[in-house]
Amino acid sequence: MGTPRRAFQLVLVVVAAVGSLFVLPGRGTAESAAYTALGDSYASGVGTRTYYEASGDCYRSPYAYPVRVATQIGAALTFAACSGSRVADVRGKQLGSLNGGTEYVTVQVGGNDIGFASVLTACARPWPYTCWDEIDEANRIVRDVLLGRLDRLYADILARAPQAQVVAVGYPRLFNGEQCNAGSRISQGEQQALNDSANRLARAIKAAALARGIEYVDVRGAFTGHAVCDDVEWLNGLSYPVLESYHPNRKGQQVGYAPLVADRVAVPVPTA
Repeated sequence: MGTPRRAFQLVLVVVAAVGSLFVLPGRGTAESAAYTALGDSYASGVGTRTYYEASGDCYRSPYAYPVRVATQIGAALTFAACSGSRVADVRGKQLGSLNGGTEYVTVQVGGNDIGFASVLTACARPWPYTCWDEIDEANRIVRDVLLGRLDRLYADILARAPQAQVVAVGYPRLFNGEQCNAGSRISQGEQQALNDSANRLARAIKAAALARGIEYVDVRGAFTGHAVCDDVEWLNGLSYPVLESYHPNRKGQQVGYAPLVADRVAVPVPTA
């Protein structure tokens, strides 16, 4: 684990004042742009199987796209994203580093609000169990609840970091219709319904972001052909430990996420 740390990190400190956030300065000088990465396990890098020891249950990885993006643009990264986070957790625990000097913000959250992990767990149960009720409830939360939560979060981010380029990051579709994991029986119909839920989630995040004038990164196209059970997977199927399951692997973070996010982060902020 020492080599990847040296490759992606110059200094790693825990900043108690902002609630166990990681600060990873960029390769530049003290004038490096300030970049804060907010979000859940997809942003923290769960699925890559390598994590900073000091990140604890947040499972922040040196292979996560925020670290790669910060390295590419030479920014000083405050790595606030934390596994298991919902919108309320981001609002309550991850916004401490944002201020008038923050230049870049990425935020990826919403999957835990709709209970996607518990939905997948229900879908993976053996026959005759199904997960249609759980999928319906996830879709209801997307339709009736999530937009309002995201709107309040994005408003908070913009108020705290009014000069920042803010980018909302979406989620991929996980499945291609095949069943290759012996321990996870998710039918073709359930896979299609889960992919449809991912589409609904993407539309909600995009709508909330655009309503606040925030950039949106849609990764669904990039991950097409690299879903669970594809020949070249960028997403883990059922894995050990279970935490790693149904998350982007290192290739998914490196090739699926990082280039698209860096592209949008690099877009200049319009001036009045």
